[in-house]
This record gives sequence, C-alpha cells and structure tokens, in this order.
Amino acid sequence: ASARRAPRPRADALRNRERIVTAAREMFVEFGADVPLDEIARRAGVGNATLYRHFPDRAALVHEVVVSVMVRITESAELAAAEEADTFAAVRRFAHEAADERIGALCPMLSGTFDSDEPELAAARGKLEGAVQGLFQRAQAAGRLRADVAVGDLLVALSQLTRPLPGTACPDSDPFVHRHLQLLLDGLEAPARSELPGTAATLEALRQHGHCR
Repeated sequence: ASARRAPRPRADALRNRERIVTAAREMFVEFGADVPLDEIARRAGVGNATLYRHFPDRAALVHEVVVSVMVRITESAELAAAEEADTFAAVRRFAHEAADERIGALCPMLSGTFDSDEPELAAARGKLEGAVQGLFQRAQAAGRLRADVAVGDLLVALSQLTRPLPGTACPDSDPFVHRHLQLLLDGLEAPARSELPGTAATLEALRQHGHCR
C-alpha cells in the first residue's frame, strides 16, 4: 500500500507547479512582471512556501513561464500544420492561437537582466521559430502566402497587438485583438493586393534590431 502511495506527492507537486505557472502567466499578462509573488501564490491556491520551493526567486518563475508559453505556441504551430489541409488556414489558426497567449505581454520580461540566451530558453525559442518557419514556407510554396513577407512580419504584429498599455487596465481592447489580427492575415494572403515598403522581417533582422523574439 505504501508503495502505491509513493508517487502521490510527486503528482501533487507537479500539479502545484502547473498551477503556479498558470497563475503567474495570467498575472504577468494582467499586471506585469513585477506582480507580488504572494499574489501569484494566492491565485494558484498554494502557500508562499510551496511557491518558493518550486521557484526560489522571481527570475526562476519568469523563466518557467516564458518557456512554457513558447512550448504551448510551438505545439499550436505543429498541430495547425498537421491538421489543416489548407496551408494558409494553418498560418491563420496558429496566429489566432498565439494571440490568445498574449505573447506581447511577455516581451518585456525578456529584456533587462533576464538571460534570453539561457540554453533551455534558447532551445524552446529555436523549436518555436522552426515550427512557425515551416508554416510560412509551406504556405508560400503552395502560393497561399504572399512571397514578400517573412515570419518576423507576423511575430512583430502579434507582439504589438497583444502588448497591453503599461499601467492601464483595458479589458475592452481584447475583443479587437482577433479582429485586427484577421485584418493583418487578410493582407498576408496571396495574391498580394499591394507592394510593401521596406523588406521582409526575417528572424535574423529581428535579432539584429533587438526585437522581442
């Protein structure tokens, strides 16, 4: 009997960790990265000691949240590619699901003293970029996505559309995110209706300009 009960604390600890990460992601989006950790613990339904047992400091929690969001968005891209017969429908589905993650609200957490080149984070970012690049390449090869755009064009737009105004509570703006994203997607679909100024925003270009990625 004791052997059967042994895994239970591990499962409970895993559930607590998941609750903390979920609560942190929600509160980082709502209030920013400086939200008190005890408030995160309260929303997660755990004690402060439990939070600190999993995440000894704010940096460790921020890291886990950012990696978890990247993993979720990567899974969205992979599922869209696998399940959508229309290659542009896959791009569109991914874009709306990524917007629901409010990735723009997480961008400020990648600046400052946060190590965006930490191996686990870099690996998660690499998988995400590869999955989204695959969506774009397939849609362009099929003639469904205009040829003069790159992955960065969508990622920059997602970042801007989902980044809340600092220090303001603006819940009424949320319904417009998917509306405005759909307008953008209409502009990405081939055949192109206009000539775009400038050059395509590649992932390399985003890195050179230090854009959140």
